[in-house]
Amino acid sequence: LVQFDDVLSTKEKRNKWEDIAANTIIVPELKDLDKKLLKLNRQIQEDERISSNPIVKIVYGDPAAFLSQLPGDSHIHHSKMWSCRRRVSVENLGHVVQQKNAKDTVPLLWKFLQKETELRLVKFLPEILALQRDLVRQFQNTAEVKHCSIREFLREPHSDVMRDLLERRVNVFLSVWNRLRSSLDTNGEIKLPKGYCDAELSLESRLEVLLPRRQGLGLCSTALASYLIGLHNHFVHSVNRHIKEDDRYLISPSEVADLHVISYEVERDLIPLILSNCQYSMEKGGETLQDFDLERIQQQVVSKFLQGKPLITLTGIPTLVYRHDRNYEQLFSDVRSKLEQSALPSSVMNMISGELQSYSDVCDALSLTEITLGFLAMAGENAEMLLTEYIEQVLQMGDQTNPHVLQALRRCQLRHSTALWQLLCAHKSEQLLRLGRDPFADVSPDYKEELTPELAKLLHTFLVHSRLETFLQELHEMIILKLRRVQAVEEFRPSWSLKESLLPYLYAKDSELALELEDTFPDAILLSHAAGTWKAAAVFKREHR
Repeated sequence: LVQFDDVLSTKEKRNKWEDIAANTIIVPELKDLDKKLLKLNRQIQEDERISSNPIVKIVYGDPAAFLSQLPGDSHIHHSKMWSCRRRVSVENLGHVVQQKNAKDTVPLLWKFLQKETELRLVKFLPEILALQRDLVRQFQNTAEVKHCSIREFLREPHSDVMRDLLERRVNVFLSVWNRLRSSLDTNGEIKLPKGYCDAELSLESRLEVLLPRRQGLGLCSTALASYLIGLHNHFVHSVNRHIKEDDRYLISPSEVADLHVISYEVERDLIPLILSNCQYSMEKGGETLQDFDLERIQQQVVSKFLQGKPLITLTGIPTLVYRHDRNYEQLFSDVRSKLEQSALPSSVMNMISGELQSYSDVCDALSLTEITLGFLAMAGENAEMLLTEYIEQVLQMGDQTNPHVLQALRRCQLRHSTALWQLLCAHKSEQLLRLGRDPFADVSPDYKEELTPELAKLLHTFLVHSRLETFLQELHEMIILKLRRVQAVEEFRPSWSLKESLLPYLYAKDSELALELEDTFPDAILLSHAAGTWKAAAVFKREHR
């Protein structure tokens, strides 16, 4: 180890030295610990300095020998009655494996005992996946995140059968999460944001923790299912390798049922198995020794609980995708490959902004535009066709659409679809800001640093002479498409200049704003100020309209 000390990381060095210390110092002391303790007890009994103590006589001797008033024919007044036989438990069996230094002799049993407190929870995986599928079915493609507590959600109108089913599955989810949250924080494959695992979940927690997503609080649900699947697969793979079988039996999460997962009850299944392989022997002084057939216990644990189970793929875990979670960059690319896209004329933008003054109207228009983009990405169409004509005649959605919204979009053609999305998306955020809500609730706090008075003054100077509407739309689109990603902070450092981060995005689109931004936008404003910069620009627009 010393020879390679220089090339090992600090963590690797620590682990190596810990293993050496355990194997050379601790393990030898634990070996045959029960027998050593019995030997010590006998020495205590035979030591005249100690054995005369009345308490020692009661514990180790015959109380009737020195307490004459005790009934002579009693079955309870002797030391055997009051001696405590060690209770057989999973923890006790783990200590036995350690004492016998049998980790290499029964490696699967040792691994099982190490993870048993978590492995017993894998049986709840089918219930958790079923809950996720039900929630995805209910909320898939909705435009807005539902803000309420779990308790409030359960109080909403449901059939009696559905309410009972939801309550049971939700309680299972909360119980399993609370027991695994420490492991999810330190060992889970999905890295959860700091603080997500700090407190236990309850019915007062936000509903979002149940909704399986790839970002935000929804990561909790996805991470829990992923961890249970990983735990199940780890043991299935270990057993297959031990018995020299291939990992060919695979199922997807949508197929998982109770019979597919590792499932057992500790008191009903595991403890009786251990007891059936435990023998007792009597030692001098009435002490009882336990002796476990570890190899047979391993064989039965493998055959009864672990063997014959399929591996579960991670592909196909239920995932809720809100409409704003879609990969719009890919969607826009698919649309452009089907039909040419161009910018909206200023007069059309002004008309749409003027006619869609309410938040609900903007949301309806944006929803309609997103549906249109989805169809265009798949099927294409004549770029010169009017958007309203496409909605009414091709999609046959005229009767389902707000007439006021259709009227506002009457001058848009299909070649304006992506530009219309950009306008309406920014306009929706302006409405949210006006209503006192955060338009960037899903964006990392790393991009929400407030502007200092000095930076606000520099930004104001830029906004006075800039293409304000274009700046608002382009910066908003970059925040939504780039900075709202789960791994955004790793790709776009908050310490980078906002100008230098936005410029490549504008040049790739041949935006007229690029040269103006390069010449006059303050260098001191960073990407960490992105959300604050957009909000300040939106407020400036509203005040100077």
